[in-house]
Amino acid sequence: MPRVDYSELVDALQDGDESRAGELLEEVIPRLEDYLQVVMGADPRTAKECVHQAFLDVFEQIRKNNIREEKYIFSYLIKACRHEYFRYKKHQHRFLYEEDSAEDTIQPAMQIENLLDKEREKILKECLDELDKKSRDLITHFMKEPDTTTKEASALFNISEANVRTRKSRITSQLHECYKKKSMQ
Repeated sequence: MPRVDYSELVDALQDGDESRAGELLEEVIPRLEDYLQVVMGADPRTAKECVHQAFLDVFEQIRKNNIREEKYIFSYLIKACRHEYFRYKKHQHRFLYEEDSAEDTIQPAMQIENLLDKEREKILKECLDELDKKSRDLITHFMKEPDTTTKEASALFNISEANVRTRKSRITSQLHECYKKKSMQ
């Protein structure tokens, strides 16, 4: 079962414990890349770039001692990755828009990308359908409303904030594993 609390990462980075930080990063970075690929639909290269940039931004905040709640570092990293991905997409869209205005037809590469996006959606829907109703309701809420706070979700789903974090992490891990399995078939 993947861990939920990565506060050790903050301590290791602040203490300069490169060995421990490296171990934790080897565990957390693939999870962040999976998140961007599965939930946000990023391609592997883009996910890797966005996670790298988001981590550099978070590392800078850790270095400046701006992280107040170390136990929420994973959530903070997820948000940083998501925002970095949105920035990336916005930047890419600016350039794609200029190219698209010159051509109204969809290029073969874009058709393949559209098919891949549809395939990702289909796999994610299949994985969501395999979840029990409570888990599906919780995670689809976060997918539709990604800025929902743990406190808001706690009130909405009538469970403790700790339970929200734990269930969200477990469900996300289940979806990642399911997606990986089904995408390899």
